[in-house]
Amino acid sequence: MAMALRCFRHLPSLLYRSSVAMVRGLPQAPAGCPALLLDGCRQRVHQKQLTRQLATKKAKGKGQSQARVNISAALVEDIINLEETNEDMQAVVEALKEDFSRNLSVRTSPGVLDHIIVTTKDGKFPLNQLGQILQKSPQLIIVNMTNFPESTAAATKAIRESGMNLNPEVDGTIIRVPIPKVTREHRESLAKLAKQSTNKSKEALRKVRSKSINQVKKFKNKVSEDTIWLLEKQIQQMADSAAAEMDKLLAAKTKELLG
Repeated sequence: MAMALRCFRHLPSLLYRSSVAMVRGLPQAPAGCPALLLDGCRQRVHQKQLTRQLATKKAKGKGQSQARVNISAALVEDIINLEETNEDMQAVVEALKEDFSRNLSVRTSPGVLDHIIVTTKDGKFPLNQLGQILQKSPQLIIVNMTNFPESTAAATKAIRESGMNLNPEVDGTIIRVPIPKVTREHRESLAKLAKQSTNKSKEALRKVRSKSINQVKKFKNKVSEDTIWLLEKQIQQMADSAAAEMDKLLAAKTKELLG
C-alpha cells in the first residue's frame, strides 16, 4: 500500500512533464513502482497527448464561442484521411468558381459555348469538339457543324437548354446564336442562376461532409467518444469554411452582374 501511495504522489508531475515534452518520450516511473500502475500512467499520458493535439475542451455556456479544432491528420489516419476530405470539399468550390466564370458572365465570347455538353448517339461531347465556334459580332455567334452534320440538332438543343438564355437558329449545318442584349432583366436572371448554382454546390458539399462523418462513425466502438466528436467537429469546420468561400464567390458574382 505504501508503495502505491508513493507512486500516486509522483503521478501529477509525471503527467505534467510528459505533456510539456512529448517528443522526449515517457519519463521513468519512480523506483519500485509496480508495472501495472506504470502501464496506467502511460495510457493516461498518451490520452493527454492526444487531447492536447486534437483540440481544446468543448466550449460551455450559451453565447460562448467555441474553439476551433485542429486535428493532426497523422493521429487519425487509420480512421479517415482528412486531407482527402478537404480536397474533395475544395473541388466543389473550384467547380462552382469555374461555373461562374464559364456560364454566368455578361461579357460575350465564343468561349462561353465551348464546354456546353452535347448528347449524341455516340456519347457526350463538348460543343467545341463537334463544331467550329466563331463570333461574327458582339450580338452573334456562329457554330459551324460541317464536320459532324448529324449532330446539328443535338447541338442546337444543348445550346437552347444550357441555361444561358440563348435561342439558336439552324440554317443547314450552321447554327446561329443571337446574343441577348445585356438588359437589367438579363442580369437579374444571371444572378438567380448564380444563386441556384451555389445552392447545388452546397448540396454537393453536404454530401461530402456526410460521407466523411459516416466514415468516422464506423469507428465509434474502437475509439473514444471524444475522438469521434473532435473528428466530426473538424469535418464540420472544414465544410463551414468551404461554404463561406462559396458565399463570398456568390456575393462577388452578384455584385459583378447587378453592379
